[in-house]
Amino acid sequence: MLEHGGRLLRAARQYGIAPHDWLDLSTGVSPFAWPVPAIPGSAWQRLPEDDDGLVEAARDYYGAEHVLPVAGSQAAIQTLPELRQASRVGMLAPGYAEHAHAWQRAGHVVESLPAAELLVRVARFDVVVLIHPNNPGGERFDREELLVVHAALAACGGWLVVDEAFIDATPAHSLCADSWRDGLVVLRSAGKFFGLAGARAGFVCAAPALLDALRERLGPWTLTGPSRFVLRQALADRDWQRQACVRLREASERLGEMLAAQGLMPSAGTAFFQWCRRDDALALHDALARRGILTRLFETPASLRFGLPGDEAAFARLQMALAEVMR
Repeated sequence: MLEHGGRLLRAARQYGIAPHDWLDLSTGVSPFAWPVPAIPGSAWQRLPEDDDGLVEAARDYYGAEHVLPVAGSQAAIQTLPELRQASRVGMLAPGYAEHAHAWQRAGHVVESLPAAELLVRVARFDVVVLIHPNNPGGERFDREELLVVHAALAACGGWLVVDEAFIDATPAHSLCADSWRDGLVVLRSAGKFFGLAGARAGFVCAAPALLDALRERLGPWTLTGPSRFVLRQALADRDWQRQACVRLREASERLGEMLAAQGLMPSAGTAFFQWCRRDDALALHDALARRGILTRLFETPASLRFGLPGDEAAFARLQMALAEVMR
C-alpha cells in the first residue's frame, strides 16, 4: 500500500510521544469540522437505504445532475480503471499517487507529466486524470480549458477524470455541473471540506451509464447508515459552508505567511494546505516530529505538506517549533 498522511499512531510509537500530545498537520482534512449531532439508533440498526434523501442533497450541493455516493473517493479511484479496456492514461505529476497506482494495477499504460505538458499532449491519451486543485502541487485549471480537453478525449471515446477533493472552498471552479457529459468523471470528497474523514464518504458525478457500471462493481450499501445520516445534513447546511470557506482561506493564508516568515517559502498551496519543496525535507520532517508535530513527507520531489492548524494554540506551537528547527 502507498504511503499517506494521518499515520499518527505509527508516529507516536516511532517517536515515543503519546498520540494526544501531537499536532497532526499531515493530512489535508479541514480542522474546522462540521458539528456532528447525535446519531439515532436506527442509523446503526437498519441497513442503509438509497432513497433517504442523500442523493438529492448531494445533487443540490454539487450542482450535478447525477451522483453516486461511494466509500470515499478512494473507492472510485480504485474501481474506475476496471471499467475500461487497456488504455493510455495521462497522469498529473506530482499528484495524488493512488490514481497512477490504480490505473497501473488494472493493466493500463500510465505516463505521468507536469500539468503544462499533460494538457498539450492530450491527443496521445485515452484517459487524462487531473487533481484540481492539485495535491500537493496546487495547480489550478481554467474550466473552459478543461472542457476543451474533455471534448477532445470524448470524441474518441476517452475520459477526463477530475479529482476535486480540495475544491469545496472555491466551488465556482468545479466541473460538477458539466458532469452529465459522456466521458467526464468528477470525484468529490466529503471528508476534506467537512472535516469528516472518518465517515469515508465521497461522491462520483458522471453520466448515468458510467455511474450504473460503477454501482454494479461496488455493490450495495457503499455508505454506512450513520455516514448517510450525517452527510445529508452537512450537505444542506449552507450557513456553515459559507463560514467554513472563509475560515479555510484565512487559515491557509496565515499558514503560508508563517512558513515564509520562518524561511520555509511555500511552493504552492490550496485552502487546505501549504506545500514546501525542500532538499532537506526529510530532516525537517524528523525535527518537527521530535517536537510532536506531524507533517506529510514526500520523497519525489523532496517536500513537506503542512495541513492547517486548527486554533491559536496550534499556530503558536507550530511557530515555536519552526523557529527552533530553522535556526
